[in-house]
Amino acid sequence: MNESACTTILVGKKASIDGSTMIARNDDTFLPLTPQRFVMQQAVSGRHETLESNINGFKAPLPESGYKTTFTPNVEVDRWGVFNETSINERNVAMSSTESVYGNERALAYDPWVKNGLAEDSLQTMVAPFIDSARHGVKYLGNLIKKYGSPEGNGILLSDANEVWYMEIVTGHHWAATRIPDDAYAIAANQVAQDHIDFNDPDNYMWSDGLQEFVAEHHLNPSKDDFNFRRIFGTDNEKDRHYNTPRVWYGQRCFNPEIEQDPQSSNLPFICHANRLLSVEDLEDVLSSHYNETPYDPLGHGSEADKKKFRPISLNRTQNSHVLQIRNDVPAQQAALMWICFGVPTFTPYVPFYSNANDTDPSWSETSCDYNIKDAYWMYRTLSMLTETHYSNFLQENRDYLTDAKEEQHRLIAETDKNAAELSGQELVAYLTTRNHEMVAEMRDRTMKEIGNFVKQGLQLSKLTFDMDANL
Repeated sequence: MNESACTTILVGKKASIDGSTMIARNDDTFLPLTPQRFVMQQAVSGRHETLESNINGFKAPLPESGYKTTFTPNVEVDRWGVFNETSINERNVAMSSTESVYGNERALAYDPWVKNGLAEDSLQTMVAPFIDSARHGVKYLGNLIKKYGSPEGNGILLSDANEVWYMEIVTGHHWAATRIPDDAYAIAANQVAQDHIDFNDPDNYMWSDGLQEFVAEHHLNPSKDDFNFRRIFGTDNEKDRHYNTPRVWYGQRCFNPEIEQDPQSSNLPFICHANRLLSVEDLEDVLSSHYNETPYDPLGHGSEADKKKFRPISLNRTQNSHVLQIRNDVPAQQAALMWICFGVPTFTPYVPFYSNANDTDPSWSETSCDYNIKDAYWMYRTLSMLTETHYSNFLQENRDYLTDAKEEQHRLIAETDKNAAELSGQELVAYLTTRNHEMVAEMRDRTMKEIGNFVKQGLQLSKLTFDMDANL
């Protein structure tokens, strides 16, 4: 059921280069092709509707009222479920879910998964439009888990302009959440990531009712003097050391290259402090990485054994990579940006969208199930395939394309911010919507030109060629 293989980054406002909070994740889905959409769900009131999952039978009434909220659902809902995954609501509360995590058999023996509980396919829909802050989101979801239970382990990212939280559901009804310190970052990769939980500090930690008592009653804590959530509820096995921990190691290596760590260590820290202030590009670089400049790079020059040793962060199964940024240096009405990548992040850009808009561009919201290069999803995946096919030939041009795209994006955002500061209400919303569409068009023009260049070059790289002697 789970999307099953994601990588998460969370950054506090004093750890970022511009004072923004950022949460980011690679949404790695079932197969190399699981088409995605980017949609705007309008605010609702007076609704009487029940949500029923076509994946596990979860059923619950939706609140009568909800905020306008962006979502990135699957296209083939009947086949794969909704999985709304990524959102910013009109209160500038960002949410990304989920990072699949796995509880251990000791804990699950006493609080097993609830088969028809609140799972990833329904979770974002049940929470995102109804929360007023990141802290409220943790409490709101915690109450839902208490009521309905969970059928799986999930990590949830939540942020607003001031706070960033990471919450992990580790058994049928138990969870804990940590507020990421303002000057810190955290990375998670399909393992229970939180370590120390301070029950004397409810401002920075939250937990399910009876969590301490549950652990004590069933003798789950292996530590003599600490409540280490990861040690109590998580896994620590050979799969983790090849599939999960190396991704955390690489992300921390990017933000703290001065610290030497073992990529297979079971003791990588959760809360970290980078050696510099982090930008959107820093997060994108990690999410698009594949152990670059190490022996473990599948596209590098290491031994075949090393290149296959660890599961990289960016995959062809990464269907939606995103950075959700809530800025503090512009008015709140234009502060929320969703940076979304629908291609393989290694080869394609993250496109920024103001979330305070009326709609999303049809090329993003009306994705076809079958190949259609007019759709953003299929266009960016076309570029991904072409670049990887002739990687050594196209690498530098692809880098130049991505660099130029980022430069133009920042230029357009700066121009938009300046003009938007003089607007308000629906006039502002309409302007930001128009600018989103213009950003889409600019990135489409650049990408189609790049696709055309690679097709023409690729045709000249065919092995079915023969140089005729002119004298014959």
